[in-house]
Amino acid sequence: MTGDRPPRRTWKDAAAPSLADFEALASAAFAALPEHFRALCADLVIRVEDFPTDEVLDAMHLKSEFDLLGLFQGVGLPFQAPSAPTAMPNMIWLYRRPILDYWADHEDTLGDIVTHVLVHEIGHHFGLSDDDIDAIEASAD
Repeated sequence: MTGDRPPRRTWKDAAAPSLADFEALASAAFAALPEHFRALCADLVIRVEDFPTDEVLDAMHLKSEFDLLGLFQGVGLPFQAPSAPTAMPNMIWLYRRPILDYWADHEDTLGDIVTHVLVHEIGHHFGLSDDDIDAIEASAD
């Protein structure tokens, strides 16, 4: 009757999700956002890296490269001015290894964590502070 059971999963060939896997998760999370939010993010660049750079760690006074799951860099939409010189595009960074570390210690799915970090950083693109984003999340819970 072994044919009736699903195949047993073995861990010997399992690997941590790659940068490409994270890019696919972030892409799926972004695609699931409402269209009007995605439209406001038309010029937003989303990147996945293993860790933040040393410059980011220094600028944010972080003790460990595992202390930051994601980062928004740029000028939030409410603060942009048509008369301002052309700047680099707004960017969101998702950091694979810190997210995996967080996932290992929590019960949330990896997809939920990636979505949460992405939406949090998009909140900064919209000009929201961490406190604003926390208040929105608390009211949604």
